Amino acid sequence: MRGMKRNNIELCRALRGNQTDAEKKLWSVLRNRQLANVKFRRQFSIGRYILDFYAPEYKLGIEADGGQHYEEAGIYHDNLREEELSKLGVKMLRFDNLDILNNIEGVHEVIRKTIEEKRCNSPHLNPLPTGERISD
Repeated sequence: MRGMKRNNIELCRALRGNQTDAEKKLWSVLRNRQLANVKFRRQFSIGRYILDFYAPEYKLGIEADGGQHYEEAGIYHDNLREEELSKLGVKMLRFDNLDILNNIEGVHEVIRKTIEEKRCNSPHLNPLPTGERISD
């Protein structure tokens, strides 16, 4: 993201101060590198979009979705957003607010597995090629 001008900084700050219960719960397991030692940011602006959570190292965005995301207009806008972010190399994970509130362990596991897959599929994120070991 270096060199890319970030938009909506003030709006991002305001959103961080007004998180939903689901966002607060998800942030409680993402903050301070608690999940797989990955740095996440909350309410992070990329282009014209603000992602609920974002791991820059992995270009991984995470959204906590309320009911409006399951209505026709919400689905349309989410698909358009994901398509545009995908062109920037950002992979999005979406979780229903109820899943976050009632099954944070399952949500945590999906995020952890996605990070593991990205580590295995990106040579620059994995310091040693698969199968090689450091000799004593």
